[in-house]
Amino acid sequence: MPSFDIVSKVDAQTLDNAINNAKKEILNRFDFNGSKSTVELDKKTNVVTIVTEDDMRLKAIEGSIISRMMKQNLDPKSLDFGDEQQASGNMIRKEISIKEGLDKDAAKKVVAKIKASGLKVQASIMDDQVRVTAKKIDDLQAVINLCRNEDFGQPLQYINMRN
Repeated sequence: MPSFDIVSKVDAQTLDNAINNAKKEILNRFDFNGSKSTVELDKKTNVVTIVTEDDMRLKAIEGSIISRMMKQNLDPKSLDFGDEQQASGNMIRKEISIKEGLDKDAAKKVVAKIKASGLKVQASIMDDQVRVTAKKIDDLQAVINLCRNEDFGQPLQYINMRN
């Protein structure tokens, strides 16, 4: 039976490039001249840590990261902005985590939407992905079209299309 998987993944190398480009942009901006702002990406935990002096610079750094991600064809919906925290001195720290894999709520929404569509397909949650099977490939393509038109709060990719 034909099948495919619905996943939510971020390419690590492309993300690293986007963060590095945002760092370069921040270093060259006039309003960051003499600033002690830092942007760090922890590749193991997929967390971006921003440390800066004030709220205005924090918003500028976030905007730079989002614009660089969009230029690298990464969806900014994969960013999960944490709360601002006071760091040492008068610095502000903010952690941005990168969403990897479909969480349970998003997977349940995807499965519910597929079942509500009335298409003759079976959708099942497998760890952090959703597997969709059907007798016809046309039904699978209709499911992909349906999911592309819906917002589940995370970017979705469709992989492992099999006959």
